[in-house]
Amino acid sequence: MKKLQSTLPNMLLSLGVITVGAGAVLGGMYKVTEEPIARQAREAQLEAIREVAPPFDNNPEAEADTIIISDKSCVVYPARMKGHLVGAAVKAYTMEGFAGEVTVMAGFTADGTVKDYRVLRQAETPGLGTKMETWFRDPAAARSVIGKNPAVTNFTVSKDGGDIDGITAATISSRAFLSVMRDAYDAYAATADLKTIDARSGASKQKEPAHSGKDQAQ
Repeated sequence: MKKLQSTLPNMLLSLGVITVGAGAVLGGMYKVTEEPIARQAREAQLEAIREVAPPFDNNPEAEADTIIISDKSCVVYPARMKGHLVGAAVKAYTMEGFAGEVTVMAGFTADGTVKDYRVLRQAETPGLGTKMETWFRDPAAARSVIGKNPAVTNFTVSKDGGDIDGITAATISSRAFLSVMRDAYDAYAATADLKTIDARSGASKQKEPAHSGKDQAQ
């Protein structure tokens, strides 16, 4: 076989062939891995819902509602037992973490009390902001949000006048986490039609959904 000369057109041709081949391989790999990755994400989300919500016998994902709180979408997964609402899992997020996005799956009992939570996504500083997964369930001092209701407990850090002790040396991460929990509660309260006392203002108010609709993408 005659060897191609090392001319610019030949080099460009070779590069083009390599690029097309690499693109085809990557495209094929994406098709192969797309469904398993999506399935794992769905399973992880359902597991998070099971972990944080009260026991249920319905399909929370099939009944999911999207509620707009503070210009952000919160997804409410209602938990029902024998047709009665027993609480919910709520996926909410903020971009105000120290390193950007913080996404949490928060679980509430029927009256809005926090049952549990899972941090789904964060990129906070290791050893500081990353402690949010355990810090806010630690019963020491006033750290824990478990068993507390945002309607009667001020879910802001104590240094800002709130009732929750923030993570030491990670105030921004703490503010972000508690902001997500407040939004998650407001979204749940809107769908559950809870009438509460807002601990942040002391005013009695009826929670109303700003925008809602069946969420088809979750």
